[in-house]
Amino acid sequence: MYPEQFLVDDVADPMAPSQINLDLVNAVLANRDIGVSDVEAASALLRLAHDELESYGTDGMECTDDSELRLMLRASMAVLSRLGIGWELPFRDYKGVRTFWMANDGYGSWQARRDILVGLFDSVHLQLSDLEDAEIMSGLADPITSHSQTGWVRVDVEIKELRRHFQVARTEQDYRNVGNDCVAVLERLSAAAYDPSIHLREGETEPPVASTKQRLERCIEVALEGSENQHLRKLARAVIEVAQTVRHRGSPSRTDAGIAADAVIQLANMLRRLDDVQPSSTD
Repeated sequence: MYPEQFLVDDVADPMAPSQINLDLVNAVLANRDIGVSDVEAASALLRLAHDELESYGTDGMECTDDSELRLMLRASMAVLSRLGIGWELPFRDYKGVRTFWMANDGYGSWQARRDILVGLFDSVHLQLSDLEDAEIMSGLADPITSHSQTGWVRVDVEIKELRRHFQVARTEQDYRNVGNDCVAVLERLSAAAYDPSIHLREGETEPPVASTKQRLERCIEVALEGSENQHLRKLARAVIEVAQTVRHRGSPSRTDAGIAADAVIQLANMLRRLDDVQPSSTD
């Protein structure tokens, strides 16, 4: 389940910002069946709440009103309680958020506010990610590392959706959608792994996140310099190419979709491993 599934568009004004689906949030709060597990609902709802507060901390805009924010956080804590996860926030509305930020060195710094939110949310994101792993029985590749996630939260969310969709895919349309999931993972990787202070060369303009091949190949070039790493660079580039193939096939098969999905997951774990030895910025 994606966070966006807790949003609805304004039918009367298609250009207006999406609104919180209060009926769906109230259904989660009341423990009514919404067609997904509590783990999936909690993961999506917590990510939405995190994103809303991060947006508020960055640009100061309240994406929802206080009553909607309180409802989201209340429903989040209710579903977490049903899962046996104890979690509390030191605020319930935007006024409380501002007060907490000001008391914790968040004044005048959006980065400090983002860091504060990471400290509050990431541990529960990871707990939910572990529970999702236990729910998903998939035939796709697993990393050799003992860690079940990359640690890049948005990348891990997309990989879980990729695994889930591949598990139930049965038609050509399903397999093309798996290809779309592969692209979504690549874009999240592009955003997470590419650091302009490390990967952008003098005189260049930073490529957009959607230019995944260009950005990810630069990550590989920087992390795997030298002739002794030529074969690894070639492998990584080949994986990038394979990961993007399935959505362009007219009639993809389960084999096509599975190979592309395996390639994406392999690439995610490869880039995460390389990120651990990435050179530091000179800034």
